[in-house]
Amino acid sequence: MHDRIRIQKVETLSNDWYVLKKTTFDFLRKNGEWQTQSRETYDRGNGATILLYNLEKRTVILTRQFRFPAFVNGLEEGLLIETAAGLLDQASPEERIKQEAEEETGYRVTQVRKVFEAYMSPGSVTEKLYFFVAEYDAGSKVNDGGGVENEGEDIEVLEYSIKDCMGMIATGEIKDGKTIMLLQYAALNIFH
Repeated sequence: MHDRIRIQKVETLSNDWYVLKKTTFDFLRKNGEWQTQSRETYDRGNGATILLYNLEKRTVILTRQFRFPAFVNGLEEGLLIETAAGLLDQASPEERIKQEAEEETGYRVTQVRKVFEAYMSPGSVTEKLYFFVAEYDAGSKVNDGGGVENEGEDIEVLEYSIKDCMGMIATGEIKDGKTIMLLQYAALNIFH
């Protein structure tokens, strides 16, 4: 693809929360014609997410927190049920997700397993997300979780059965894409 893209102009539209750029480029189409296109990309860095599971109890740990973009797009209370997640901020995905799991859920996990990577909204967002799973038990609980207050986090920690989670996807109570992906993975590969 590098031979089919000629970048003409890059403009930074915003560099406040993260970086929003507008890029104008020429694209060589399959029919051999060059076409000028313009796209905006939102660069917030890459991230990681994790599903904590207990095979014996057949449960998972999720979180619930306010998400302003979901709120302004019609989510009544703005509260989403999610897997713990965060941006990498120069750390490796494995290091970062262990820290996020503890900050958000209160569970300390030492063995995490990467199950896949995905671009979550590739039409406009550059972020690649690394997906992990890890086992937890009562001894893994080291604090109450809840997130980091100075980062604006106010997180509720939830424990559900995998069966209940699958029902919550069906009813629309769980709407977060990364969470649905990890729950589906767990239903097929862990709790089968």
